[in-house]
Amino acid sequence: MRRERLVGVVMMLGSGLSTQVGASVAALAFPVIGPAGVVAIRQWVAAILLLAIGRPRLRSITAPQWRLVVGLAAVFAVMNLSLYTAIDRVGLGLGVTLEFLGPLAVALLGSRRVLDLACALVAAPAVVLLARPQATTDYLGIGLGLLAALCWAFYILLNRKVGRELPGATGSAAAAGLSGLAYVPIGVVVLLHHPPTFAAASYALVAGVLSSAVPFLVDLLTLRRVPAHFFGVFMSVNPVLAALVGLVVLHQQLAMLDWLAIVVIVSANAVAISFGGDALHHNRVPVGGCDVLHGVPELAVTPAFGKVSADGEPLTSRATQ
Repeated sequence: MRRERLVGVVMMLGSGLSTQVGASVAALAFPVIGPAGVVAIRQWVAAILLLAIGRPRLRSITAPQWRLVVGLAAVFAVMNLSLYTAIDRVGLGLGVTLEFLGPLAVALLGSRRVLDLACALVAAPAVVLLARPQATTDYLGIGLGLLAALCWAFYILLNRKVGRELPGATGSAAAAGLSGLAYVPIGVVVLLHHPPTFAAASYALVAGVLSSAVPFLVDLLTLRRVPAHFFGVFMSVNPVLAALVGLVVLHQQLAMLDWLAIVVIVSANAVAISFGGDALHHNRVPVGGCDVLHGVPELAVTPAFGKVSADGEPLTSRATQ
């Protein structure tokens, strides 16, 4: 059991680093093709991957279900573009931390526990600290990071609804395909006006693989080895990993107060997950309980306060089976 847990920790670390290194590699292509060009290529990679894995039966989707799928696709598309543009303006660590506020807010607002209210009260000043006025403050970048957070919050809610209406990964895969299709004209226009070099195109493709394919597959394997709440706590450190990768790969330095704010936000989420009402009873999460667009289980981005997995079944019941 200890060996499995150790392997799981290594895999979680690898998954988190893959996601953030992918984002940093994407940033290397920004000067040539811009965030929109990189996001277009990443969306195409994600669409191909998830359509191949999910194999959705598109003809079986009804008109009301298609409306949900289209909404999910739109949120997914805007979320990635706003995040990558925010990263381009304010850096990887700050951009990822701001986006992380979306799922944290959904989790805390959906709970009635005093502990979660306390976590929210602790995290709120840290958010203000991150957005504090400075001589070099990029308010547009901060705004785009918050837009990404809002999109992620809506993504969670829509993905839950889609999971109730459609079996398995059908809805999420169809949404990924629509999102990739929507980026075809955007990508063509951007890439025609900003012809990609071989290096820039390679960076974008690598980013798509590292930020989509690798985390998705690794996380599915990891969840067979470690308890769900343990996974959730570990995934909470992604903003810290993003800041470290931004420092090492992109030489993006954060002020000490920014580091403090990031640690406070991460700690608030980790505490909320660790001391959740059913955290001690969680077991390994089945593959079906995964958020297939982000490559991580929904529990990892929304502490399990009665949340619903991708196929519509409550995580709190599934995880204890």
